[in-house]
Amino acid sequence: MAGEEKDSKEFLQELTGFMQRKGYIWGPEPEIYGGTAGFYTYAPLGKLLKNNVENAIRKTLQAEEFFEVECPIVMERKVWEASGHLGGFTDAIISCSKCKSNFRLDHLLGDHPETKHFKQPEEHLKFIAEKKIKCPSCGGELSAEVKKHNLMMKTTVGIDQEAYNRPETATTTYLPFMRFTDFFRKQPVFGVFQIGKAFRNEISPRQHVVRMREFTQAEAQLFIKKELKASFDKFKKVKDETLPLWDYKSQEEKKEVPKVKVNDALKKGFFKSQAYAWTITVAYRLFKNMGIPEERIRLRQHFPDEKAFYADDAWDVEILTKSFGWVEMCGVHDRTDYDLKQHAKFSGTVLEAHDEATGQKYIPHVLEIAFGTDRPTFALLDTFYDKKEKDEGKTIFKIPYQISPIPVAVFPLMKKEELTKKARKIYDELSKELVCNYDEAGQIGRRYLRAAEAGTAYCVTIDFETIEKSPASVTIRDRDSEKQVRVKVSELNKVIISLIKGEKSFDKLKSPELKEKKKKSKNNDEANEEPPKGDN
Repeated sequence: MAGEEKDSKEFLQELTGFMQRKGYIWGPEPEIYGGTAGFYTYAPLGKLLKNNVENAIRKTLQAEEFFEVECPIVMERKVWEASGHLGGFTDAIISCSKCKSNFRLDHLLGDHPETKHFKQPEEHLKFIAEKKIKCPSCGGELSAEVKKHNLMMKTTVGIDQEAYNRPETATTTYLPFMRFTDFFRKQPVFGVFQIGKAFRNEISPRQHVVRMREFTQAEAQLFIKKELKASFDKFKKVKDETLPLWDYKSQEEKKEVPKVKVNDALKKGFFKSQAYAWTITVAYRLFKNMGIPEERIRLRQHFPDEKAFYADDAWDVEILTKSFGWVEMCGVHDRTDYDLKQHAKFSGTVLEAHDEATGQKYIPHVLEIAFGTDRPTFALLDTFYDKKEKDEGKTIFKIPYQISPIPVAVFPLMKKEELTKKARKIYDELSKELVCNYDEAGQIGRRYLRAAEAGTAYCVTIDFETIEKSPASVTIRDRDSEKQVRVKVSELNKVIISLIKGEKSFDKLKSPELKEKKKKSKNNDEANEEPPKGDN
């Protein structure tokens, strides 16, 4: 275990250095002032990658008929009183008596899984005393008091109105509920989602962008009439899909994660409704569509005493990382009608839907998919970064082609006007449809290496054959196999897009010259054949 921990720390240091040098993620920011933990800058390549992650989220959710909204980041105090964040959104912390450092209890005791279900401070303090756990910073004695630290970031609106930056996007999504019912024409089922900034005043942020004070959250809410949860039309489309489901009983018995069909999971009681089973399947698809390999994803059920008091069902999506092991990426919850009732109570507004078919008024239940976009972005970097020691430390970022920060790069073979002029023209055409990079600096081998470090799927090289021969063709180089093939310039855009989407296989591409030779060979064969004998 100690060896694995050392390896993961060394890998994280190496990965962090790679991200800093190559323009993925910088920080903690502001670096020139020494940096504040929990704040990072997405550098040019990192921002492109994060954009692709968020676009994959949009594409997946929109295909399932969720509509995107954007709500305010800052809300008045009363909103957070209603949601429970102001009074209950806290971390338990303990201080060092010697150096005065503060530590989150769950972080301090992270290597002791037996403490996971402790509820009372006395249980933690007794465990710390029995195990003689010391301050990780200085080795001093820890205090005999557990304090509560509120994670809300306070601000002021106008002169004196108390307000807070939102700690998640979900709460702000519930508030326009009556507007939603009008927009969706009083349908008994509808979905909305948000992708936006949220803030948590963490005591000691760690694990790079996995835990930050300012982060991007993505949350989808399915509003559904309670009676429709048990018999949900969309369930039929997912019932035969297979999910890696780690129920809480298997966790207790330390069993491996089994692959279970959605329909079988419902029969076994893993899920309480068809609608929830569909929702968790959508969550699983989200991470697959971001490019996370299936073998690195598991769905973990909450223990009964781990669930929030209002949650009817609760599972997490976890991803196996090289840096931190299994990391929680997403929570999928059946929140029942708790949130709408709370906001109705505190606002004095009736938040009810109207079933026009029956004339019945009701408060919908909410099924939630809640996650951030920073963690899967980090998981992609962590998973696909590779350093090849045998190639003198050569690094490569083997990100899936469809989510590559820069899918294609255009290179003139040499910095000669006739080549650069043609290369620029090809770049201009490609960049109308794709994020493209143009590079004419240095040897072509160096440029291929830079492209591989950026995760670039394909490099297009313009050489003298491009401008001297007809039909005009260029070389496409595949990042992972390093194979090359020539493609007609007239077909280049179509071919590149097909390759990135996975509609076309690189290995099946044929150079136009080969096609011409085959055509000539076929014509010669036909010319040498004996003419058919007619009737005399």
